[in-house]
Parts: sequence; structure tokens; C-alpha cells
Amino acid sequence: MLNTQDRVVMVTGANGNLGSEVAKAFYEAGARLALVGRKAERVRNALPELVSQDRVVVTPSTDLTEDQAVHTLIDAVMETWGRIDVLANTVGGYRGGSSVHETSLETWHFLWTLNTRTAILLSRAVVPVMLEQGSGKIIHTGSRNAQQGSRNSGAYSASKAGVLRLVESLSAEVKTKGVNVNCVLPGTIDTSENRESMPNADFSRWVDPHSIAQVFVFLASDAAEAIHGAAIPVYGLS
Repeated sequence: MLNTQDRVVMVTGANGNLGSEVAKAFYEAGARLALVGRKAERVRNALPELVSQDRVVVTPSTDLTEDQAVHTLIDAVMETWGRIDVLANTVGGYRGGSSVHETSLETWHFLWTLNTRTAILLSRAVVPVMLEQGSGKIIHTGSRNAQQGSRNSGAYSASKAGVLRLVESLSAEVKTKGVNVNCVLPGTIDTSENRESMPNADFSRWVDPHSIAQVFVFLASDAAEAIHGAAIPVYGLS
């Protein structure tokens, strides 16, 4: 098992299907956790076995699309743990089903805000902390669609491509200052919601959230010290 013993890991979207698995994986690897969600109660309900542990805190409810809220979050985590060694950002969402010219501007804005803006705001807020420390790991969640768009998912693909370009640019800026910036690119994640929406798919070809979580732990470990600006595909068999 990769070791992140005593490192402070801030997991955003901690109540989600992926975020909860990422939180569990880092806890098992010995980390101290700051679990972040839009609603703190949802985080507690999703991870009852973790939130009572001494190495875990649930941060106040936070809207990660708001700049001031993100800075307040960073201040709260610093007050609790005194440092932030890893940002494991799993916040994101999907809307699809229509062509580019038929996709509403509201959907374009929604996906950019949820997927791209949150990654930008979190990066802007946490990088100064890591530069002051002289070390840190930032891991964002992209998507297979970040590398190649597909029909009827233009807004989603564009928003995730924005995350990938952010990771590459930020990494080029901070990699010589002790900070690693990378992202994980999941394929279709095997969740109950995805099974319900695609009942005729071959679920055995999808990727398990636990497998994706292990990649997050790897990127946060010393074993990934030489990896900068990478987009790690985690597609399962799809």
C-alpha cells in the first residue's frame, strides 16, 4: 500500500461516489483528512465510518464555485491542521444528450462553472499555501472526454478539457517549486446512477471508483515525485 502517513489531504466532493472512495483510500494510507462538500451533513452521511475518527474533520458547507468561500475553506483547513499537503479535487458533473448548437447556454455555463471554475478557484487558493510550505500535490479530476470530444457532449468535453489545460499550465509554473500538479482521467465510472441511466451497457467494462481512488493516492505519494502535468487515464476495460 502506498503511504501518505500524516499528510494533510483535502478531499473535495467527499460525499460523491468518487470522492468518498478517495477519502477512504487516503485514510487507509494514513493521511489526515479535511473532507469538503457543498453540504457538510451529506459528507457525514456518506462517510459515517470516517467522520468520527481523530484523523478526520468535516469542513463547513462550502460552495466551491464562489471565490470567497474557497478562500474561507482554505483558512479553515489551515487553522485545523496547519498545512495542506494534498488537494484531491473530485468535484464535477455531467450533462449531455444534445448537439453543440442545441445545447442551452445555461448548460454550457453550468458545466464550465461546476467542472472548470471550481478547479481554477481551488488551485488559486491552495497554491500560495503549498509554495509557502515548499511542497504539495494537486490532483484534479478530468475525464476521458478531456482528450477527445464526442457527439452530444460538447459542453462537458470542453469543460473537462479546460481542467486538463489548467493542470498543464499550472504544473509548468510550480513544478520547480516543490509542487506536483496532475489529473486523473476516468472513463465511465461504475456507479448506481450510471447503471440506471445506461441499463443496457456492459458494466464489467466500466472502472470501479476504488481503482480510481488508488491512482489519487499514488499521485499524492513519494512514488509520483517525478510526475508533473500528467493526465492519467483510468478507463477500466472500456
